Amino acid sequence: MKIVIIGDGKIGSVLAEQLSKEKHEVTLIDKSSGPLHQSNNDLDVMVVEGNGVSRPIQLEAGVNHADLVIACTGEDELNLLCCLIAKKVGARHTIARVRNPNYVEELNLIKDDLGLSMTINPEQECAREMARVLRVPSAIKIDTFAKGRVEILKLSVAENSPLNGMALYEMGKFKTKVLICAVERGEREVYIPSGEFRLQAGDRISIVASPQEAQAFFRQVGVAKSRVRQAMLIGGGRMCFYLAKQLLASGIDVKILESDKHHCESLSQLLPGATIIHGDGTDQRVLLEEGIEHMDAIASLTGIDEENIIISLYATRTTKAKVITKINRDSYEDIVGDLDLGSVFYLRSICADNVVRYVRAMQNSNDYESMETLCKIVGNKVEAMEFRVRANADYCGVPLQDLHLKDNLLIGCISRNGKTITPRGSDTIEVGDSVIVVTTHSGLRSLNDIFAARH
Repeated sequence: MKIVIIGDGKIGSVLAEQLSKEKHEVTLIDKSSGPLHQSNNDLDVMVVEGNGVSRPIQLEAGVNHADLVIACTGEDELNLLCCLIAKKVGARHTIARVRNPNYVEELNLIKDDLGLSMTINPEQECAREMARVLRVPSAIKIDTFAKGRVEILKLSVAENSPLNGMALYEMGKFKTKVLICAVERGEREVYIPSGEFRLQAGDRISIVASPQEAQAFFRQVGVAKSRVRQAMLIGGGRMCFYLAKQLLASGIDVKILESDKHHCESLSQLLPGATIIHGDGTDQRVLLEEGIEHMDAIASLTGIDEENIIISLYATRTTKAKVITKINRDSYEDIVGDLDLGSVFYLRSICADNVVRYVRAMQNSNDYESMETLCKIVGNKVEAMEFRVRANADYCGVPLQDLHLKDNLLIGCISRNGKTITPRGSDTIEVGDSVIVVTTHSGLRSLNDIFAARH
């Protein structure tokens, strides 16, 4: 596909990298030559220097022949205008990054008029994932599928856990319908495990289950935590606003620490149910005075990664709270993996996942199925995808044991008529099913891609 990205900033560069890896023809537009020069050297992309809102610049970048234009400059209004012009010029689909909370409701009214295929709000999406984890504090990370009926939850295996040393075929003793779909061991080892695989302390496992079965499993393995009642959010930016709004709606008491007095005043008006404190969240004295030791959850949400890391390290060492850390730079992933920072969320990756899912869905032009969800559950090493089967295909009605799936791939769950099925060899895929596939293979676009070549 031909894709034009307007804005070679934090989000634009990550999107360009991800989409070029998936063999798309990517062109970047930016007013600054510095970022473009870097992208031109590091990525397999074309670059055009100039104002992305300019029709001549768009034509030079080939927007008139583009399958997709993504506008992700630093200004919401500019992104909307870029998409409007791109659509007029001839682009098939357009995506705009819009971050301002004031525009969320209005966009629903004018989205069709602007010709927008989709809007992305990285802070709102990231806050949504954080709120999901705070509702189930036992998990490190949660991704939802089949409209919330199926979840993939990540947790660590402790030294004293009954899972330590257990082979997966022995998990039937827990009498819960869960499936371990991926295991991270150390910094680099990732497994899509078979029944013979034996867990060990320190492993980070991802399980597929319904929310109810997941909770039952957590209780049986001794990692269930009580629900969050009080949360402290440090850093009063956009993500803080989106997260606080969701937590308040869930009945959680929210306290926000923000060092900028103007931001404090704005948050007081936008979030009357929250307690807003004007103070430095990196100051231990301030944190202690505001009761960090009594919190059930602490989220480090400042705009500086290093500050968030320090705050979270302090929180994990001085409290028993559920800790959440926001990280902007993916380059920190190897370092962060060695630190006890609780649940870590990479803002750029969440945004990129949503766009890649949309692009793959565009490419999947067959009438049999559609890609509903795409998540990276182990960094960029494992993908979890949900496919909705819309019409009868060759694989429908065939027992899974006869389908010859690729190596390092498993069908984690089938959702049928509101019920979740933990698949066995005798189960089948039927029309109307939502099928969750977990694999180390990248770039799968349809269920037809999950089968091994027959020789």
